[in-house]
Amino acid sequence: MITLKRILVLIAVVSFISESFGQQKDIKLPPEATEFWEPVPRKVSVGAQNHDAPSDAIVLFDGSNLNNFVSVRDNSPAAWKVENGSMTVTPQKGDIKTKEAFGDMQLHIEWASPTVVKGEGQGRGNSGVIIMGMYEIQVLDSYESRTYSNGQAASVYKQYPPLVNATKAPGEWNTYDIFFTAPRFNKDGMLTSPAKVTVIHNGILVQNAVELKGPTEYIGIPNYRAHEAELPFVLQDHGDLVSFRNIWVRRL
Repeated sequence: MITLKRILVLIAVVSFISESFGQQKDIKLPPEATEFWEPVPRKVSVGAQNHDAPSDAIVLFDGSNLNNFVSVRDNSPAAWKVENGSMTVTPQKGDIKTKEAFGDMQLHIEWASPTVVKGEGQGRGNSGVIIMGMYEIQVLDSYESRTYSNGQAASVYKQYPPLVNATKAPGEWNTYDIFFTAPRFNKDGMLTSPAKVTVIHNGILVQNAVELKGPTEYIGIPNYRAHEAELPFVLQDHGDLVSFRNIWVRRL
């Protein structure tokens, strides 16, 4: 078996010969020279359906209780309504957050705007998935309601509009699959790598590895501030009866 070390040596030799003699096209390598067998990707069992949690996921909400969430306001038990396998915002009870903290992650979450349609724009089925409590992916009834493009459903709020509007009708379940890379800071608190996010909305790519400009700001320009490598994510109480279900996370 050719080890990774041997492969790297072979590549180095080939590069040296190529640079020295300009004859890379004449050098023949065995196929094994570019193969490696370690590490072996670990095996994961997939769910029976595409939206089911895989075996290595952390299931945060399976429809039965809110034990994995607390109030953002005072860390008391989350007080949203749980019924028929989903949780629904209870207005005035405030945002809720995960007990567990996360950094780089794959997040799956499903949401539905209220069946009783009220309001327009930002006043229509408004909530949000706020990663690390700072970086918001907008939840909104954008099915047939116009608002500013970087504030509609699946936008990185006030930063990037979605590539397309894939929102389903009120009462139907939307899915977000969010792939998040947390920002990096050096020991002096300076940003060394911005956060990145990819969002798939109902199976459609709507945010393609965009670099976040900083934490979400409703007013003003976002600016990074050094923070922990892992933090809870938040579900927003914006006063509308938005529902959520089937929430799971994979650490990356």
